Amino acid sequence: MDVFPILAHLLVRFLNRIGGFMRIHRLTILTVLTGLMVIGAAEAPKEEKAPRMTKEQLKSKLGSPDLVVLDIRLEEQWKFSNRKIPGAVHENPSVPSTWMDKYPKDKTLVFY
Repeated sequence: MDVFPILAHLLVRFLNRIGGFMRIHRLTILTVLTGLMVIGAAEAPKEEKAPRMTKEQLKSKLGSPDLVVLDIRLEEQWKFSNRKIPGAVHENPSVPSTWMDKYPKDKTLVFY
């Protein structure tokens, strides 16, 4: 979890409550904090992005035994939707730990 935005928010609330600081002190502290956030972001490891698939690519692969389509919309959105991909399996997006080991790693998993 990135703590810099939380610290920035708490610091701004603190400075706003203690009216004793002049505006220049607030700006100086916020400038330093912003610099720390930039440095922290630069040193953070880069996240790998999952490859994306267009709807045309998905259509061409539907029915393939190497493809698993997971509909991870919220229950209410899924239940009342008239747009569902044929063969897609609905899973609860709030608790992936309960279902993520069910699907083989050697298949192409499509989440939508």
